[in-house]
Parts: sequence; structure tokens; C-alpha cells
Amino acid sequence: MNDRDILLLLEQRDEAAVRYIQTAYGAYCKRIAANILGQGEDADECVNDVWLRLWNSIPPAKPRDLKLYIARTARNAAVNMLKRRTAEKRGGGEAPAALDELAEILPAEASSPEDAAMYEELKKSVNAFLHTLPERDCNVFLRRYFFADDTASIASLFRLKESHVRLILSRTRKKLREYLITEGFIYE
Repeated sequence: MNDRDILLLLEQRDEAAVRYIQTAYGAYCKRIAANILGQGEDADECVNDVWLRLWNSIPPAKPRDLKLYIARTARNAAVNMLKRRTAEKRGGGEAPAALDELAEILPAEASSPEDAAMYEELKKSVNAFLHTLPERDCNVFLRRYFFADDTASIASLFRLKESHVRLILSRTRKKLREYLITEGFIYE
């Protein structure tokens, strides 16, 4: 069954869609959740939460790319679960380290309607920035900060030395900072 068929089943509120999604994307979601939360019950609970979120969001959402929509949903569910944990219970995943790396560049999530509007503009700006990067650098950045992969996994995936991955990430963060300064999101 392809993604278009699965989306059609979801729009028709056919519960078989969830089984097809679990079969096609279960391991994918688990990997995203485990990268952020660590292996274990939290990752499993997060994946179950993803299926519920998909069921509740489609419709009205009509994603063009189901796999990307699932990845975004899994990431957001895992990050929300991570935020609920106390600092001592965070261990195991790469997300805390990855989020710390970006903390000095990107502001915290919105807490007011005004902040929410600015945060949406910031997301658009970061997305535009990513489109300016060479494909490999963009993919390395996304693997680290969207999927929360560790640098060793990224190095293996792109057949690079781990030190080279850290260099790419460092340079990309610096470029992002400069870009956000020119866009008016960060003041020196």
C-alpha cells in the first residue's frame, strides 16, 4: 500500500490506515523517538502517541509527503515528551546535547501570541537558510538537529570522519547565526 492510499484511508477514517502506517513507518518513528528520548518505554510510548496524533490530524491536514509529515510528528512528540522530563531523567538520547548546541542561536519557543508570530517567521527564515547550504551540509545539519542523530552516526552515514561532521556543524551554526543577524532575529 502506498502513501496516497494510506492518506485516503485516513481521510475516510478507516482504522486500517493506522496498521499500514505502523507497518511502513514503525521502525522509522521508533528510530526518531529513540534518538531523542533514548531506547526504552518512553520511545515506545512516543511512537504510540504519534499514531494517535496522525489519526487526529489527518484530516483536516493533507500532507503532500506522508513520510516527512510522520517524521515531523514523531520529532515533535519526542521533543514534547523530553521537555516534560526532569533534567536528571534526560539521559540516553542525543536531543539534549543537540538542543544545547542550538540554544545560543535560536530563541526559546514562543510563550505569547506575539512571540508565536515571530517564531513562525523564524522557522521560515531558518528554512530559507537551509536552502542556501550545499546539499550534504544541509543533510548533516538536519540529521543532527531535526532527527537528533549523534555525530558518529552522521559520520558513518555520509562516510566522513566524525571530526569533519563536527566541523560542518560548527561552521553551519556560525553561518546560521550570521544569517539570523542579517534577518534581524539576533542582535549582536
